[in-house]
Amino acid sequence: MALMEAAGLAVARLALALAPHARRVVVWAGPGNNGGDGLVAARLLHAAGKAVQVWLLAAPEALPPDAHEAWQRAHTAGVWMAPPPTLADGSMAVHTGSADTLHIDALLGLGLRRAPTGTVAHAIAALNAAAAQGAQVLAVDLPSGLHPDTGQPMACADGAAAAAVQATHTLSLLTLKPGLFTGQGRDHAGQVWLHRLGVTAAIADGVLSGPPAWAARPHAHHKGSHGDVAVVGGAPGMTGAAWLAAAAAQAAGAGRVFCSPLDPAASLLDAAHPALMGRSAWWLSAAETLAATTVACGCGGGQAVHEALPPLLASAQRLVLDADALNAIAADAALQAQLQARAPRALQTLLTPHPLEAARLLGCSTAEVQADRVAAAQALAARYGAAVVLKGSGSVIAAPGALPCINPTGNAALASAGTGDVLAGWAAGLWAQAPQRPVHELACDAVWQHGHAADLHTAAARGAPLRAEALIEALAQRALG
Repeated sequence: MALMEAAGLAVARLALALAPHARRVVVWAGPGNNGGDGLVAARLLHAAGKAVQVWLLAAPEALPPDAHEAWQRAHTAGVWMAPPPTLADGSMAVHTGSADTLHIDALLGLGLRRAPTGTVAHAIAALNAAAAQGAQVLAVDLPSGLHPDTGQPMACADGAAAAAVQATHTLSLLTLKPGLFTGQGRDHAGQVWLHRLGVTAAIADGVLSGPPAWAARPHAHHKGSHGDVAVVGGAPGMTGAAWLAAAAAQAAGAGRVFCSPLDPAASLLDAAHPALMGRSAWWLSAAETLAATTVACGCGGGQAVHEALPPLLASAQRLVLDADALNAIAADAALQAQLQARAPRALQTLLTPHPLEAARLLGCSTAEVQADRVAAAQALAARYGAAVVLKGSGSVIAAPGALPCINPTGNAALASAGTGDVLAGWAAGLWAQAPQRPVHELACDAVWQHGHAADLHTAAARGAPLRAEALIEALAQRALG
């Protein structure tokens, strides 16, 4: 009960901060202890002078002991509580209000292991209708109906569409839940807040990325101090992808950057970036050269990338595999075996798939990857002995023996051609400068910076897409918070 009181107090304080002028607060209290948290918040908001209305989705006598005690205290305090009125089809016949109403989702929280049904499902629909009308929705611990680990709405056994509360704010209690930051979680959770309720001991099963620390370069450094990057990609009609990756590697700070287009007719000069050095068939260089260079392979590689992969997999000490390089490996058992043989030989690899590429590498469907993105990234890392960036909303970084990391930055402005090539090149550029650093840590930094540049763009551009060329410049300017 002490923990429930602390949770309810945290919810009430955040509610007052978020909506100090709300004319009405509607608390949706479910049948478990999440509902008890909501009942405590309702009592405290009532004591603060707010007009509070509680829709109670369980008979008081059916509530768990602590939640029943919270109901009893709210009842004694004079809080208005009633079951929501329903229509013949089970839908809620309630006035959901508008922008002057704050709704508190205390329906389910973590207490859900299957898709909501019955009155709870109808209550979720009513809450989402309120959000659509401009009302703020504060979810307690987790938007009801959202899986805490995967960030996906709970699937319905009868095939009906899954649904979860579309909150504007979520107050996560005790610890952050992975599902708030990946899959569909960011769309459902809104702004995420954390209150530990005074509990400091916790066992982490993942990490949330933060901004990397930038260190000043020693004055005596020269370009040879910051490593070489080679980009192999750019099949006919797609050479721009390789040059974008190369420009990103240079912007990240690599000392020298080479670009080796897979199109034999391609120019070896990018006039917009004359410091980049074109090389024909660089992947056929001596093994010592391949081992000394950080390589990004696959950007716009098409079918032609297949011929470049065997020597790179055999000899590159640091290898970023993106896009068509991943597709080629997924379709070729011999290349898969070469990739799996790299880790035992102390050769390091970073895979940067989007969900479809990840599905091909795992031999499953894209839907299965998206159903549990953290598990999919970990499975890729384990299968291929490599660090993995599973791109998407809440990109997941995984590596053998390391806690998975979820990236909180980025938005749909990155849904633009070439931004993935920029990420591959940027990661290679960072890696070239710190070859001894664990690659999954570098990947976390690269992904955070890549996404944060998009966040800054969106704040200024009101949702316009971010062109890949502009993304490189935003990253180069170190506007990274």
